[in-house]
This record gives sequence, C-alpha cells and structure tokens, in this order.
Amino acid sequence: MSGAALVGYSGSSGSEDEESGGARAGPTAPRLPVPSSVLNMFRDQEEEVVDDSTKHGGRVRNFPHVRGNWTTYVYMPYEASEDFLELLELLISHARTYAVSLTAMEEFHISLSQSVVLRYHWITPFVQSLKQHLATAYRFFCTVDQVKVYTNQNKTRTFVGLEVSSGHPQLLELVSGVDRVMEEFDLPTFYKNPSFHISLAWCVGDLTDRLEGQCLQKLQETVDGFEDSAFLLRIQWEQIRCKSGNKLFSFPLRQLGPDFFRSSQLLQLPLASRNPP
Repeated sequence: MSGAALVGYSGSSGSEDEESGGARAGPTAPRLPVPSSVLNMFRDQEEEVVDDSTKHGGRVRNFPHVRGNWTTYVYMPYEASEDFLELLELLISHARTYAVSLTAMEEFHISLSQSVVLRYHWITPFVQSLKQHLATAYRFFCTVDQVKVYTNQNKTRTFVGLEVSSGHPQLLELVSGVDRVMEEFDLPTFYKNPSFHISLAWCVGDLTDRLEGQCLQKLQETVDGFEDSAFLLRIQWEQIRCKSGNKLFSFPLRQLGPDFFRSSQLLQLPLASRNPP
C-alpha cells in the first residue's frame, strides 16, 4: 500500500458513482476516516520539493527532482561568528562597487562530496557505511584565507569563497573515506585535485570576469587586513555531516587524547632527554 493511495482515500459518500452515472444498489455503511498516524506512515519516504526558481533567487537545480530520489551530500559545517559575518559584509560591499550583487550564503561548510542522488531505501545503509569509514578520523585545524571565485558545473551560479591554505592532507584523507562509500553505491566520487573552500556568497549566472582581476585583489586585501584574520580564519573541524533530503546525520570527529600530546612533546625533546636515568 503506497502513501499516495492512503492520502487519496476519502471519507465522503459515493460521489464517484454520481459522476459516472452509476446507480446505487442500496444504502451503505458510512466510511470511517483513516487515522492520521496511518496517513503519515509513509510521508517521510518522499522528499517534498517544488521546482520554482523564483522562490530562491533564481537558482536552478542541477538535476530535476524525481519522486523517491533524495539529494545527498557530505560536508563539514562551520558555525559563523559575528566577526566572520562582519568580514563577509565587507566583501559583499566591495564586490558591489564592481557591479556585482552578491547574496550571502545561509550556511557555511566545506564539501567532502558531490551532490548525489539516493533512493530512500539506500539512506540507512549509506549512512551506516559513512559512519564506519569515518570512525577513525580525528579533529584537526585548517586555515581558509585565500579568496577565490568558483562556478557550478553548469555555470548557472558564481560563488566567492575562501580556499583552504593549510589542512589539505587531512581533508583529502576524509574525502578518501567518503569516496569509498560512494563507490560501494556506484555513485560519483569527489573531484580530482579539489579546491577545498567555504563558499561565502553567490550570484546568478557566470560573472567570473567581473569578480576576478581588480575585484578579486580588493577582496583578498580586505581579508588580509581584517582584524585578527589569522585567528578568525583558522578553524577546528569537529564533525562531519550528511544531508539527504530533509534528513540530517552527524559524525563527530575523535578528540586527540593526552597520550597523543605527550608523545608529540616527547618527539620534540632532544634525544638525550627522551630517556632520563
């Protein structure tokens, strides 16, 4: 029994017979309404999507929505501070002087996968596999301080982002684990030689020519000259998330224990000091 069939069930009297000209055989017992718990039983198996680009700034979906398909991607979330948002406002203001109107991102993250499509019954095993492959990953720092311009694959949107300048090996290791999960489900892996970054703002269309050159130079100078930018843009990553339709899954990264720090300090000591009498 499908969710659509349940929702379509009506408790009214036989209007279908009246419209089709059918004759009633006699009085019938009234139909009982379907309990709401039954109506909602299968509702979460569908990702409710309305393709109307006018409702979200003219953005266009990279692939059409198909009932039963859930758009899915893996990423590391970043909770923006007030100082970070202040820097973002400065960048948007400077871009406006070069005739580019940018819209700030609603959320900030570093992507660890492409957007892929999962069938509903794949979600649970997909998430379980992610949990297994990411179980040994530790928290780490990276620096995002290089302004860069990006476009999506079909050139319908342009982004201004902050590219990672340190922490690249750790990110590649995480992507390797995510890619193995993608291969298990015959899904596209991440880009080769990826430019890890946090997208800050976007605009519709390909406006790369306007944003690069003098505009990009001005944006980079703004980042470099922002108060405490070196501290602000050095980020510790503590979790990985997977979003599939309206479902959100979190995978905390492991904390480095005291044994790790003791061994690190020991390695920094002169050889003669490592084994005291």
